Amino acid sequence: MEYDLSREELLRYSRHLMIPEVGLEGQRKLKTASVLIVGTGGLGSPIALYLAAAGVGRIGLVDYDRVESSNLQRQVIHSQDSVGESKVESARKRLQGLNPLIQIDTFDAVMNSTNAREIAEDYQILVDGTDNFPTRYLLNDLAVFTGKPFVYGSVFRFEGQAAVFDSRKGACYRCLFAEPPDPALVPSCGEGGVFGVMPGIIGTIQATETIKLILGIGETLVGKLLLVDALESSFQKVALQKDPDCMVCGVKPVIHNLIDYEEFCASPAVTSPGGGLAPEKLITPEKLSERIKEGNPPKLIDVRNPVELAISTFPGADSIPIEKLPHYFSVWNSDQEIVFICRTGLRSARALKMAEAQGFTHILCLQGGINAWAAGIDPEIRQY
Repeated sequence: MEYDLSREELLRYSRHLMIPEVGLEGQRKLKTASVLIVGTGGLGSPIALYLAAAGVGRIGLVDYDRVESSNLQRQVIHSQDSVGESKVESARKRLQGLNPLIQIDTFDAVMNSTNAREIAEDYQILVDGTDNFPTRYLLNDLAVFTGKPFVYGSVFRFEGQAAVFDSRKGACYRCLFAEPPDPALVPSCGEGGVFGVMPGIIGTIQATETIKLILGIGETLVGKLLLVDALESSFQKVALQKDPDCMVCGVKPVIHNLIDYEEFCASPAVTSPGGGLAPEKLITPEKLSERIKEGNPPKLIDVRNPVELAISTFPGADSIPIEKLPHYFSVWNSDQEIVFICRTGLRSARALKMAEAQGFTHILCLQGGINAWAAGIDPEIRQY
């Protein structure tokens, strides 16, 4: 009998073959399946590793970023030797080393409304390994328009979520989140931190759901949202309802083509130096150092979380976490000169935009944040 599996594959997947719900037929389904993983970071690492190990025959990887040492605390597909390398290439080599019998496609690019359809065309299932809302909304629209399942996951500190969105059978992502949250209230892991194993927990759940979808077994998370709290060791499942007024999958949808969501989400899909601010809104560490030495420093506001101050402090700066800034705008003189400071410049860029909206005009953001200050001005300050 022809099983479409080689002798090597029979040995490699033998533990699957002994499970009645998988068996030869299930392993054949895995071999002929194709999955696109968008993001090869914290979530994408366990997703890709376990799908490759399971024998998913074709895996696509999308990411524009490069490996940094700060990634290695949670992005377990990469290694110290990968630092500086493109994430998709680093991940490809690791996956091929794990399972040389499968096909790995790489897309070293930012996924956007222009290229998304072409990238996803040859894949059955879309899996979310992203860390930003614009790409997540884009992926959801793509899934709705193409009729493909969208396996969702997200993490923040000790908490995570997972779901399977399939608009043919239930809610889509936008049914659940019609509007994105305020970026100031939901910082990225680079700004708010993430418990290292949390992406492993959620990513493994996403890989599980993907394999179940391929095999057609069990009860999937279609129409459900799984909430995980690692501190409480709790798992909670919430039923989701399809929104008949959803702008993408509702009775009378108003969105019919892929669009880019940076403006809608008030946050970028791609992290850019300076937080996307115009050059005239930035002050370099060198220029700020000159101002301080001249005895004419602007008002310095450090918008980092208080726990970060145990690592490093900026001399002469007042500490006001970004979420508390609105309480001070009515007290401060809107004409005074202010420089906002954070770790790398992303939160301070948001702080500047918040201040601008309140009528402040003489405001700047420290380019590169306190890490750039440490690298170029004061090496005694610890970078993190």
